[in-house]
Amino acid sequence: MPRFDLMADGDLLAASSRRDRAAFAELVNRHYRSVYRLAWRMTAGHADSEDIAQDAFIKLWGNPAQIREAGALKGWLMRVAANAVIDRTRKPTHADMEVAANVADPTIAADGHLSRTQASRLVDESIAALPDRQRLALSLVYFEGMSNIETALAMDLSVEAVESLLSRARRGLKRSLASEWRNLLDGLTTSNS
Repeated sequence: MPRFDLMADGDLLAASSRRDRAAFAELVNRHYRSVYRLAWRMTAGHADSEDIAQDAFIKLWGNPAQIREAGALKGWLMRVAANAVIDRTRKPTHADMEVAANVADPTIAADGHLSRTQASRLVDESIAALPDRQRLALSLVYFEGMSNIETALAMDLSVEAVESLLSRARRGLKRSLASEWRNLLDGLTTSNS
């Protein structure tokens, strides 16, 4: 019996093309967490993240031979997941709108300090508010550890376009977080008056 955990992705893809379930299971084992994290980050932790990750692997199982180079597998999976997220965000459901309307804004703790959880929530909300392609580039580079070149391949863009998206994403985050910080400080000073 072959040791799939020792095989390269290319060999596992070839075996998966022959419908070897154990080889495919090893591919899922290797790459599922990265795909799930990307979906989770792009949906701001939405419950659809698991469905999106599973759908990416279902598409891979449907035709593993479409990945011509083993090195392109992770990028392909990320692109499929990102496209699924973008498709879902274009069609908000009624339930999504109700949840969004009921989400409380983060507030300053009773002692006047912003907690780590509150700060993290502010950053996550600012990232979620970025345009889809900026959020995807930011997630792939900073949270998945992909290089700009790998990200460009995954997004089917030039490296320069990825760098531009990252630059705009950082500027957008800086503006958004600065604005939120000012709002929090204003709330603190008016509550202490």
